[in-house]
This record gives sequence, structure tokens and C-alpha cells, in this order.
Amino acid sequence: MTKFKPFIALAALLFFITLLIPSLLVLPFKEEKVTGRLGEHLKKEGAPIHTAETSTGPSVEVAVFRMGKKQVEKLPLEEYVVGVVASEMPRDFEKEALKAQSLAARTYIVNEMINGKHSELPGGALVTDTIHHQVYKDINEIKKSYGSDYEWGIKKITEAVNETAGQIIVYDGSPITASFFSTSNGYTENSESIWLSALPYLKSVESPWDLKSPKFSDQKVFTISEFEKKLGVKLSNNNTIGTITERTAGKRVGKVEINGKSIEGKDIRELLGLKSTDFTWERKGENIIINTRGYGHGIGMSQYGANGMAAEGKNYKDIISYYYKGVEIADSQNYLTKYTAKK
Repeated sequence: MTKFKPFIALAALLFFITLLIPSLLVLPFKEEKVTGRLGEHLKKEGAPIHTAETSTGPSVEVAVFRMGKKQVEKLPLEEYVVGVVASEMPRDFEKEALKAQSLAARTYIVNEMINGKHSELPGGALVTDTIHHQVYKDINEIKKSYGSDYEWGIKKITEAVNETAGQIIVYDGSPITASFFSTSNGYTENSESIWLSALPYLKSVESPWDLKSPKFSDQKVFTISEFEKKLGVKLSNNNTIGTITERTAGKRVGKVEINGKSIEGKDIRELLGLKSTDFTWERKGENIIINTRGYGHGIGMSQYGANGMAAEGKNYKDIISYYYKGVEIADSQNYLTKYTAKK
């Protein structure tokens, strides 16, 4: 039996070491605070919304001159697009329509970065926050405007912007003038009917969805003296007001002759503050009643038309290709890299 004692002693020693080593490994860590655990930090409700930047490359900022505050505000491009979409299109619109609006807004500002002339704006601003460029509101202004709809409204719009992040509309390799407006008269307009230049991608198309827009019809009433003063005309003594002598491609009033004076429809709209250049009028006693169809200049994408298309199952690419002819969707970073290199 004695010859087995060394083996018994060795086995006991190995058993003791086996128990001791795990304790030696764990013991030092009991002296210190553990810092390597998998952490979790959930965003709280109401925290600032993070929007995606362009696909690659450096972050690009937009300098906006805030007309009310009389100061320049700089912010990331995609955050600016959120502020524009939230200000320019109703939050209850279909998401695909909001995505189409995101592309139009982003294309506009990228085009301004590359081709715009900004020397007239204070502080090196690129655009203002008004309809002269694109309407923009910051998060606090949107929150105030949306009220109880803020949480779901800004979430929906931010998703639409993020899901199209970095995408712009181009024609022949250049960002387009991504014009948009509220409601057509059933047709969009050729650019040359309102502007001086004819742009090949801004051509008249049918937009039947607009007929359901709450902004489709409007009426204004002027006294004869107001009408004459605003247009610089003198009406004849009979009941006639004027004769339409030209129609546009979008079936709006091109020119009107009033008692020997020819006036363009777009000028009549501006001078009288009408919502559209598709108008009719009639004389009743000492008043002139003017009825309009549509709301806006009619060039490019109709917002209510886009929403109507989306409601029928069309996606944002379908909407863009319908209202802007012969265009492609491209990565804005290819253009912004050149812009940032110049700065």
C-alpha cells in the first residue's frame, strides 16, 4: 500500500491547484469597478432628432438667413431638408409623397450650392427661410406649429428624409431646378409659360389627382375701381371685361386683352393676388368676381398630385419621373465634393 502514497499525494495536490486557480483569476477583479460590461443608453422621448448625412464624405452645412431673427443659422444639410419638408408639405400626406418632396428640397439646395449667386445675402448665407427660396423652420418652430401632432409628424417626415438621404434629381448630369407647387388645375405647366427659359424636364403633364385638393378652387371679389387701378386699365361701359387671346400648354390664361390693352395671365395673377393663372371672371353690378382653379405657378411637381399618386400605390421614384421628364436620381455627394473643395 505504501507505494501508492506518492500518487495519492500528487492527486490531492492537483485537486487543490484546480480549486485555487479560478479563485486567483477572479480575485483581482473584485478589487476594481467593472467597466467592460455591455452598456445600454436608450434615447428618451423628445430628444433631438438625428438625421442622416449624405452617403459618404464630409458633412455639408447649409447657411440659412432667418428673416425673422435677422441672423444666419448653419445646420447640416439633411437637417435642413427635414425643416423644409416639414414646412412645405402637409405632415399627413403619404410617405412616398413626402419622400418625393425630400428629393425636390434637397435638389434645390444642392443646385443653389453649386450654381447659386449669394452675394446679396448677409453673412454668407446660401438661402433665406422664405418662399423666395424654400420655407424652412427649425425643430422648435415645427414643434409649435404641429402642436399635439409633433411626435408622429416629425417622425414620419424624418423617416422620409432619411430613407432618401443624399439623393437628388439630375438631368443630363446636372441638378435640376426642382420646382414644386401646391395644386394644379388638372395640368402642370411648361416652364417657359411662366419663366423666361424653357427647361426640357419641366413640361406640362396631366395631374387629375389635384381635382380633389381642398385648394383646387378659390374666389376673389374686386370693385371695378380696384380692378382698374391694380391692372392699370379702364373698362368699357358695357358688361365685358376682357378677352382671352392666348392659352398656355397647361390650359391656363396666357394673355388677355382688356379694352385694347394686352396683359399676360401671370401678370394678372400677381397684380390681383390670385392663386392661379387659370381664372374666369364676371361683372356683377359694381363688382368683378374672379374664380380660379389650382394654387401656385403650376411648374414641376404638384404636391397634391404627388399625394394622389402615392395613395394609388406609386413610389417616390414614380412621382419624380412623372413630374420631371427625362431625369435620373443621383448621389448628391458626387456634386457636393466639388462644392466643398472650392470652399
